[in-house]
Amino acid sequence: MTKRPIILVTNDDGVEVQGVHYLASIMEQFGDVFVVAPQQHQSGMSQALTLQMPVRVRKHKDTDNLHIYSVSGTPVDCVKFAMDKILPNKTADLIVSGINHGSNSANSAIYSGTVACVREGAINNIPSIAFSSLDFSSEINFEPYKPYIEKITKTVLQQGLEKHVFLNVNFPKPENKIMGMKVCKQADGMWVERFEEKVDPLGRTYYWLTGGFVNDEKDNPETDEWCLQHNIVSIVPLKVEATDFQTIQSLQNLNE
Repeated sequence: MTKRPIILVTNDDGVEVQGVHYLASIMEQFGDVFVVAPQQHQSGMSQALTLQMPVRVRKHKDTDNLHIYSVSGTPVDCVKFAMDKILPNKTADLIVSGINHGSNSANSAIYSGTVACVREGAINNIPSIAFSSLDFSSEINFEPYKPYIEKITKTVLQQGLEKHVFLNVNFPKPENKIMGMKVCKQADGMWVERFEEKVDPLGRTYYWLTGGFVNDEKDNPETDEWCLQHNIVSIVPLKVEATDFQTIQSLQNLNE
């Protein structure tokens, strides 16, 4: 009997949201699935770890092919705990994260807990894929995404990824007709943010972070932002290694 791949499914939206359960249901056709997700919403946590308090774990489901756990910590805590305490042989054949309710295109990937989970997978040399959608709705219909998730997953399981490389996949809104998918680059731009001042019922001032993304490559069809605006699924290969080798050369005068 052929051994089925071990697949870790995680996210940053929490163990109760629709996206992680839909993704897990797709993964069951490819292997034995372990869902290890935060107990509550943890968006924007990036690579954060829980260091100042204990981490608590709860088992929600345990069947032959599907095992579901929640962790009180961050998204990356979930991946680390899964590898140390839950997964057979302390590793997986594939890590998938999502489906996130909200896009993680362009440099949102830096802040995203969804993407951080698969970056953690790549750090441990496990092929890893993040899936996110432009749609924030909790009632989103994920079904139009299914054939794309299946094709990407099958490809990565069959041919793997380069060491320390992971995929950041973003979907247009599902009600739009999806016009295929494209491997592309992360759009260049930045988030311009401001803290909106408000007053609570007791007269105390508080602040709420707001803002928007400024795209410096609006007309570049090789970027994820352009693809999403044209209803194309974007697939961006990212890597853990972030050294700028050109600057190493330009700063040679600092070597002693």
